[in-house]
Amino acid sequence: MAGGAFVAQGGRNYEGGVTVFVIVTCLVAAMGGLIFGYDLGISGGVTSMEQFLTKFFPSVHKKMTNESGEQNAYCKLDSHLFTLFTSSLYLAALVASFFASSITRVFGRKPTMFLGGLVFLIGSILNGVAEGIIVLIVGRLLLGVGVGFANQSVPVYLSEMAPAKLRGALNMGFQMAITIGILVANLVNYGTAKIKGGWGWRVSLALAAVPAIMMTVGAFFLPETPNSILERGNQEKAKKMLQRIRGTNNIEEEFQDLLEASEAAKKVQHPWTNILQPKYRPQLVICSLIPFFQQLTGINVIMFYAPVLFLTLGFGDEASLMSAVITGIVNVVATVVSIVTVDKFGRRILFLEGGIQMIICQIGVGVMIGLKFGLKGVGTLSSTEANLVLFMICAYVAAFAWSWGPLGWLVPSEICPLEIRSAGQAINVSVNMFFTFIIAQGFLAMLCHMKFGLFFFFAGFVLIMTIFVALFMPETKNVPIEEMNRVWKAHWFWGKYIPDEAVIGGNVDKTTGRV
Repeated sequence: MAGGAFVAQGGRNYEGGVTVFVIVTCLVAAMGGLIFGYDLGISGGVTSMEQFLTKFFPSVHKKMTNESGEQNAYCKLDSHLFTLFTSSLYLAALVASFFASSITRVFGRKPTMFLGGLVFLIGSILNGVAEGIIVLIVGRLLLGVGVGFANQSVPVYLSEMAPAKLRGALNMGFQMAITIGILVANLVNYGTAKIKGGWGWRVSLALAAVPAIMMTVGAFFLPETPNSILERGNQEKAKKMLQRIRGTNNIEEEFQDLLEASEAAKKVQHPWTNILQPKYRPQLVICSLIPFFQQLTGINVIMFYAPVLFLTLGFGDEASLMSAVITGIVNVVATVVSIVTVDKFGRRILFLEGGIQMIICQIGVGVMIGLKFGLKGVGTLSSTEANLVLFMICAYVAAFAWSWGPLGWLVPSEICPLEIRSAGQAINVSVNMFFTFIIAQGFLAMLCHMKFGLFFFFAGFVLIMTIFVALFMPETKNVPIEEMNRVWKAHWFWGKYIPDEAVIGGNVDKTTGRV
């Protein structure tokens, strides 16, 4: 009997509904995803621009423009300095997430978002005016700090503000903002590549200041979450905020649960030590493996190297950027599908369907590239074949965008009790950024050495993660965030780690595991 579909029944239905105030608040907070998305989209486009390569990476440009005989398509862009431009951001985000964890817990979610936007703004200015590689990399590092702070605070903020029945959809506003950021960046790149004079790349990089300003200003006006207010000891203010976001004065039951969770959290002096305790084993494993698996889908290879990848496969400069725009549009539309369905059909079905679709598409792309370019990396794609590759990549992006993309941020942010929430989210962000860094730094070298087998490599990991979800990921839809231990207690595997007293609002049948 292996399976994660059994869900504890009887989660509480708190009073109150979905208010305009909470929707507007969540939409403003979700703008924190714009900075991450814009950067993901802008990097690949800029690094495919001839003027940018000539100025900062002349050796890479020389490789790309080499017309003397046969050239290995897989190894055109294999340069560690070149990939460092992209990957340095994620290394900085990894380190920043640990500092952001403490700031989120001690000072609140709102100041963390504000600081993230401010630092990202400074980084975007430096990148826009950079004349040398050092300033360029320093700017990227500051962007990374901003991304680390935003990714630490925004998903937690959204999960805490949203009512349980709409938590999935409102939390996915963060992923929606990421996809919109990617699409806007792709459109910007397509436009700036046409600027005569060779300074279009500066416009692309400097325009990152726009989402940074939106996030910074938005964070300044946002209210703090009731959970965070309670965490810092102001019960009356937290109660008033909960009444405001739920649109009713009858919030005693939910407030009592928040209060109990807050009191338990205050007894924990060292959340990093606490999360290692057996009773938090499900949260530790999920917060570590979900972001690990998310990056091993290979999605960021497609997102921030899309124009470069299409260029490598023989698309022209303009066609490469336009293909990236098309994948960006697919990304946005598929994320809307996820927002509409996540609280209706649940997390598991989206994880499983998305995984199967990604496996099929990755194998298809790998076979196509293998047949046309072989082991030597010499060959071309016909127009029909290029369109088929683009279609399969779009189908892959769609599958990711309604499954592992948004759920990779939603699930870790909704499963941790308050006493380990900041630590759990920091683990989620740091693991995500670490493996984003590894993939970003190593992808072009991996493409050079593994060739078309790289797509089979990622397909293998998607198969493993899909099996993991089927066995170990219970359904969490419509479960109040402070009652999530009900789900773990009822699970066939995780139930043995959860003590009966850890379950709020119900007795546990020790024979069946039901609550």
